[in-house]
Formats: sequence, structure tokens, C-alpha cells
Amino acid sequence: MTVKARNALPTEEIKQLLKTRVNPGEIKVGVNSLKSLQGRVLIETNSMEEIEVLGKEIQTKCGRVLETHIHRLRKPRVIILNVPEDINRDNIEEAIIRQSPDLNLMKGSIVPKFTYVTKRMHRNAVIEVGRETRKTLTHRKIKLGWQICRTDDYITATRCFNCSKFNHRTVECRGEVTCPLCAGPHNLKECKSDPTSYKCTNCETYNRHNPTKKVSANHSALDKGCPSLQVILERNRLNTEY
Repeated sequence: MTVKARNALPTEEIKQLLKTRVNPGEIKVGVNSLKSLQGRVLIETNSMEEIEVLGKEIQTKCGRVLETHIHRLRKPRVIILNVPEDINRDNIEEAIIRQSPDLNLMKGSIVPKFTYVTKRMHRNAVIEVGRETRKTLTHRKIKLGWQICRTDDYITATRCFNCSKFNHRTVECRGEVTCPLCAGPHNLKECKSDPTSYKCTNCETYNRHNPTKKVSANHSALDKGCPSLQVILERNRLNTEY
């Protein structure tokens, strides 16, 4: 949960206000960490139940001055590989339920998100489900039309194709054009670098801020094994309700 002031206050004053007015012991909440962020304070507890109790207490004792935001886990997404052409967002849930009655899935347990075609012309579908439905569907084969399709967790990183960094999209980018192959000041189509001179702008940025824990940056920012990408993917896993 993050806490910020309704009117601008330094984070240390927000912390002091919380400590003065709210007693976690009285409401039986264990606080794992209380961290300062830019203009906000981050609070971590052992469970969502404790966070909700603490959030209500903060609103009761400090609601005129502070506001809280509880960060909830994302619902899992599952990818279904090589789906038939007649399977789309409108009929995929019904098709799964009808053709796989042994899974005991209920209508409404699957939320279709999108389908896409790979470079090898394979059609894949991505659905959003709850924790239990995800356990039922993943790492198994399901029947769709005349095909038997494999499934897996769908975990991705939001990537900008302007500056080649993560956690925002191109339309939101305020950074400079950076090549995802060589980290140069040009776009991908203009790059003439060969693979031996590839540089990852994300790993180079990490190394500048962590000189004692450097990682290899001798790869493109599009490399699936990129250390910076793996950190983002792991963070997304931790923020998903598995």
C-alpha cells in the first residue's frame, strides 16, 4: 500500500504522522517495511487482509490529511497456442467449456483478451482467468475445434519502441530515440550494427547505477535472455495472483 498527502508533504512528515496517529499493534497488523518513495510512503505487511485493516485505520485516523492506495495483484493470463482460425474473443470461452467438460469450468471464469499471429503464422490466444482456473488450464492440452492446443502462463514486459526501455509504451514516451540493437541514437530500421557490437541500453543504464554489480550488456535490448528483461518479468510474476 502507498500513502500520500492530500496536500504536498515531505515523506518524512507522512511517516511521522502515521507513527503518531496509527498503532499497528492495536489492530494486530505486522508491518514488514515502511519505505520512502518520491512523494509517497510504501507500506508492506504479511497479507492483503492486514493491508486492508491498516488502510481502514489510516483513513479513520488520518483521512483528512492522507490518502491510501492498495496495490492488488493482477489476475493471471494464460496463452493458448496454435488456436484454429474460427476461434476468437467471442467464442473461445464457450468452445473451451463445451469441448472440455472434464475441466468443470463455469461461464464467466475466462475473460478473452486478444489473439495474435506470430511470424511463423501461428495464431495464439490470450485469456485472463482466476487463480484456480489458471491451475486447471496451464501446462496441459485443451481441445479447440479439430485441434489440441498447448497452454502456458503469459507473462510479458511493457516495452517502448522509441527509447527501448520498459514500463511504458511508445505513445507515452518522453525519452530520446534509442536503437534496441546497439543503443545508438537511431531507430531499429536504420541500424547497421552486426551482432558482435550489440549493446543493451537497459543493462548499460543498470551498470551505471550499480558499478559493483554489473551485468553483461553485450546483447540487444530485444534479447529474451536480457538480465534487465528477466528482472521485469520476475517482478510481474510477483505481482500476479498465482
